[in-house]
Order: sequence, then structure tokens, then C-alpha cells
Amino acid sequence: MLDRAALDVEDLLKIILVLVIVYIVINLAFDLIEFALAPLLGPLTNLIGLIIIVLIILYFLDYI
Repeated sequence: MLDRAALDVEDLLKIILVLVIVYIVINLAFDLIEFALAPLLGPLTNLIGLIIIVLIILYFLDYI
């Protein structure tokens, strides 16, 4: 039998917090080097946010 409620709320909040921190750090890194590589890195910032959202959804659907 599948026990989907085995993950505590605190653990889920920790995972989300870590993902948000990773997203912020990556955005800051892109902002620091954006002046030199703006045409190449512009679309990637939205892609990273999309990847994080997809990973959360896949986790909820039990694919990860």
C-alpha cells in the first residue's frame, strides 16, 4: 500500500526553502555575469525556474 503522507510538513517546507535558495543564488549569479553574456543567458533564467517547478510537480506525482 502506498503511504503518501509519510513526508512531514516540516520536511516539505525545508525542500521548498532549499529550492528557493538555489533559485535565488542562480539568479544572482546570472545577474553578476549578465553584462557580458546577456543575449545568451537571458532565456535561461526562466528555464531554471521552470525546471524547479517541474521537479516539485514530479515529486508530488511520485515520479521522483
